[in-house]
Parts: sequence; C-alpha cells; structure tokens
Amino acid sequence: MVHRLIEWSLRNRFIVLSISIGIFIWGVFSIKNNPIDAIPDLSENQVIVFTEWMGRSPQLIEDQITYPLVTNLQGLPKVNYVRATSMFGMSFIYVVFEDDVDVYWARERVSERLGTIASSLPQNVIPQLGPDGTGVGHVLWYTLDAPDLDLGEQRAIQDWYVKFALQNVPGVSEIASFGGFQKQYQVTVDPNKLLYYKLSIPDVISAVRSNNNESGGRKYEVSDIGYIIKTNGYLESIEDIQKIPVGNQNGVPIYVSDVGTVQMTGEARLGIFDQDGEGERVGGIVVMRYGENAAQVIDDVKAKMIEVSKGLPENVKFDIVYDRGELIKESISSIRNTLIEEMIIVSLIVIIFLFHWRSALSIIIQIPITVAASFILLNAFGISSNIMSLTGIALAIGVIVDNGIIMSENSYKHLSDRYHEWELSQKSKSE
Repeated sequence: MVHRLIEWSLRNRFIVLSISIGIFIWGVFSIKNNPIDAIPDLSENQVIVFTEWMGRSPQLIEDQITYPLVTNLQGLPKVNYVRATSMFGMSFIYVVFEDDVDVYWARERVSERLGTIASSLPQNVIPQLGPDGTGVGHVLWYTLDAPDLDLGEQRAIQDWYVKFALQNVPGVSEIASFGGFQKQYQVTVDPNKLLYYKLSIPDVISAVRSNNNESGGRKYEVSDIGYIIKTNGYLESIEDIQKIPVGNQNGVPIYVSDVGTVQMTGEARLGIFDQDGEGERVGGIVVMRYGENAAQVIDDVKAKMIEVSKGLPENVKFDIVYDRGELIKESISSIRNTLIEEMIIVSLIVIIFLFHWRSALSIIIQIPITVAASFILLNAFGISSNIMSLTGIALAIGVIVDNGIIMSENSYKHLSDRYHEWELSQKSKSE
C-alpha cells in the first residue's frame, strides 16, 4: 500500500504539489482564526446553579434548597456527577456533564429541570444559572480611579453605567462587580413602637412593598382627545418611605416614621477590596464566554473602555489591575520565536549533513506545511493556541523532519546502488 502511494505521488507530482499548497493556505487561514490564550482551558464541562436566600443558616439552606436541587438534577442525561456547597444565605450546585456535551445544550437541560422543581423550594426563592464561562474565564480585572467620589458613588457608576456598557462586548459573559457600597434604603424598626401600635415586621414589609409600584387606569376621552390614566407610586426619596401608612389607630394613620427610622446606607459587606495598600477601590471582573478568543475579547473590552471613559465623571478613569493579554502576548511571542529558531536550526543541520540543496529543500518544505496543517486539526478539535499546544508543535519539529531525512537517505542509497550496478554493467560491456 505504501509503495503504491509513493509510486502514485511520483507519477502525479503536480497533484501532490497542488494538494500541499492547498493545505498550506488552509492552514494559514486556520492560524488567523484559531483562538489565542496563554493557558489551556482544562476545566470541567459544568453548569453552575446559584440560589440566594439571605439571612438563612447553612443548615437551613442545605435542607430546603441544596438537597431538593441536587436530588432532582441528578437525573439529567449525560451527567457525570453533581456537587453542591451550602453557605450562609447562598447555595451553589455544580452539574458536571460529559466532556463531549455542548455547554449550551447542557444549560438548556438544567434550565428545563429548574422550571419543574421551583414549587418544591421556599416562596420567593428562585435558582439562577451561573455565567456561561469557565474557571479560567477571568481575563481582565479593572478598578475605577475616582479620588473625588466616595465608594457608594463609585459602585453606583460601576453597576449602572460601566457594567452594562462592557457586557455588550462580543465574547463577554458577565461583568462581576466588587468593592464599595451598594446603596439601599434601610428601615430600622423599633420593637417597642411596634408593640405599642400592635404591628409586626411583616406589616411594615408588606406596606413598603405594596406602596412601591405603579397601577394603570383606563383611557379617558375629553373633546375627542384620549388620555391614558395611570398612577406613579415608585418610591424616590427617604421622605416617601417615611410617609407610607402601615396601619391606623382610632382612625389616625400610623406611618413608617412612627415605628422606625429610614436612612440611605450601604448593604452589609463581608469583605473589602484594597489596591496596593492605598485604600479601597471599586471595580469589575470581565468573565469571558466559553470557547471565545481571549486575546480578541481583551482587545475589544479595552476599546470599549476608551468609549465608556467619555461618559464618566471628571477625574474618573479605568485602572487595569490584571490583564491576561500581556501574558498571552509574551507567551505566544516566546513560542513563536522558538518555532522560528528551531526551523532555522533544523534546516541548517539538514543542509550541512546532506550537503545536497534539493534533498534539503524537500525536507525543509515539510516544516511550514506541517505546522500550518496542525492548526487545521486544532480548530477541528476546538483547541486554542496556548503554551501547551504550541510547545507540542515546537517539540514535534524534530520528528517532522525525521521522516523526510529517512526517505531522502533511503532514496540516495537506492540511487547509489543503481548507479553502482550501472557502472559495473558499463564496465563489463566495455571489456
């Protein structure tokens, strides 16, 4: 079989050269389209289910949220195993699928199952799917350098302006905010006043919740002109909350201000983010979507930051804390230089030892064609250009030329034997 293939190749050199050129061109396009990253993504094919029930103990979270979710999610198709973690006020479920399962197919299956088990969970507890990223998807960290703004204002800018703008960048799964204070209206109730007015905490909660909404009316026509009637009931200030009626006593309304105090404050924090020992900062983490090109996503996010900076308050700017793009550029540059050096060294050695430029050229041509063809396979199997994949190609260059050297030496040996036989035949004829 091998002899026939070699014989066919020798008889059809033009076809072989055309196929080689076609593979090389295809490989060059594959190199341009191959995702670039510094480290390989070896994380498991998993879907994260996050459930929040603030104020509850880990044991209560485990009994009423984690256990029902785990037992119901274990029956999904192509699931290897389900892991879970319960902590104060939060539950995390990790559904690990088989490696050949498409991540978005897996997310659809988990989402369908969550819709059927919602009734078995406590009231107002809604499980949510985590971002469609992986453990190595944190490609960029940034903070806001805003010396003239307090932490609450910085966090408001991050949550209501910067985050929404950066989430629109292609390839970004999520912008996770950290640091600062999340502003909120806080009602501090006096238990003695509640007891005096014969009210309870649920009464206050229900009153505030029901007064923070809008209600629609009907269409009202005057002089052939239609007017839409609606009521605006959204709370916009501390005074609005203080004037909410909670109940009445002998026909006299009891307001929120009668049973407690209302103030603008920050949500209780479990930690802080300090940068370089210079004080607290507010910022975000760019989480890359599964299977995206890390280098391209980072460049697009940086370009978007320049656009977003135009709408930031005065003296507010981005400060990039962690940038995997620098690591990617250094890693790829180092491997690329190594590949070029190896190709040159191997070519020189082949020329020196064979001392025949046509034989050496036939061997050296294999190197760029084989390297380009390897990227076709990398794209086919969804493998990015990273330290491990490119190092494997660099280590294989020596093996790539081995076959050509052996074939050239074997051809040279057979031609020498034939030439020696021809000389003997000519010598015998002359005698």
